[in-house]
Amino acid sequence: MATMTVKISSKETIKPSSPTPHHLRNHNLSFMDQLAPNTYIPIILFYHAKNDRDIDHVQRSSQLKMSLQQTLNRFYPLAGTIKEDYSIDCNDNGVEFCEAQVSCQLSEVLQQFDAEILNQFLPFGAHVTNGAKTESREVLLAIQYNIFQCGGVAIGVCVSHIIADGISAVTFLNVWSATSRRDNVAICPKFDVANFFPKKDMHWYNRDSLLSKEKIVTRRLVFNKSSIAALREKASPAADSQVKVQHYFPTRVEAVSALIWGRLMAISKSKPAPAKFIQATHAINLRVRMVPPMLMHSFGNLWYYASAIVSPNENVDNDNNLIILGSKLSTAIKQINDDCVKQLQSDAILDSLRKVFEQYHSTSGIESFSFTSWCTFRFYDIDFGWGEPTWVCCPSMPFKNVIVMMSTKDKQGIETYVNILEEDSIIFDSDLELLPYVSRKIGD
Repeated sequence: MATMTVKISSKETIKPSSPTPHHLRNHNLSFMDQLAPNTYIPIILFYHAKNDRDIDHVQRSSQLKMSLQQTLNRFYPLAGTIKEDYSIDCNDNGVEFCEAQVSCQLSEVLQQFDAEILNQFLPFGAHVTNGAKTESREVLLAIQYNIFQCGGVAIGVCVSHIIADGISAVTFLNVWSATSRRDNVAICPKFDVANFFPKKDMHWYNRDSLLSKEKIVTRRLVFNKSSIAALREKASPAADSQVKVQHYFPTRVEAVSALIWGRLMAISKSKPAPAKFIQATHAINLRVRMVPPMLMHSFGNLWYYASAIVSPNENVDNDNNLIILGSKLSTAIKQINDDCVKQLQSDAILDSLRKVFEQYHSTSGIESFSFTSWCTFRFYDIDFGWGEPTWVCCPSMPFKNVIVMMSTKDKQGIETYVNILEEDSIIFDSDLELLPYVSRKIGD
């Protein structure tokens, strides 16, 4: 693709259309918010131009901004400011909205995945930590409306992870798009997470230290329906009765995660000083694991890591490694239940979390790979009035060994975004155990 430029043509602050009532001015963040990474959740939604020859982008932009104002009435903390006492002053300061002109066709961008190009469609670079500032204040939500020469658009969204998880982000986007279409919006978010998980004294926790200082690159892999079916079969204990694991049939996400974990583990073990323990974690939605369950539109961070470990004396370097790794992941995920939630609500959890944090920063020989699945999220329902998105992506994350998984548009396949060290990507790109299962073409 020829040199592409993305030129910001306007930038403004969008505030709620109605003032936030005084009794809602203070929003307490939760203990789970305290654990969230200090970064933004980056999402880009691409929309092809329809056959309309004269698309009025001025009108579309105005429609987006007006509906955003109305949506912020419901999601009022997003327009506020984080205070030192770990709460949000819901002062209606607003969110950032900018427009940009892109010097190419949308089809050119969709020819191949390039994280560096895609990051230009975001209001902040994907590696900007939470605290990006506009007019000398931190913003919790920023949006960039990118217009291509063909009339197609990309809407880049950055939501502070300190206030929202992936489910909260996609809930906001679905409500915003429904408001833009002038549909009746039944969802009213609940800001009640701190009632169940009050904030705790975590003076020892430095969330910035989790950010990678090394050069991180992102690789996008697509697993289609047939590849996933083959992986699920291969990861099932029924495929080899000699493997002594509890019988289970892996989910789509477990099977794909097991394959990627195994291939990244192989890279780790090939290094001169390999880690002794190899860990995989999966971010699990707590809303449906609690008793009684919380509403899906409870807004905030409501997730916790399921953790599976391979110890030095375990042999997983054989044809059965998918079965072993998949079983470990499945068992770990099942352990995130109401009992786990009760532990998170107690003060006793702080000691174990502190040990994990110290272990992460020690030379104890543990390497961790962190998975998060957005496969059930309704990204392709986000229609602002000009149709469903052509493609939705999470271009990159500022963390080593973080893997984000999303469903393809047809809901049959899985897209994975693997964020790894640049030096590891050379081996990963040519892994013969991985290549038969994947495609890298956008639209697959």
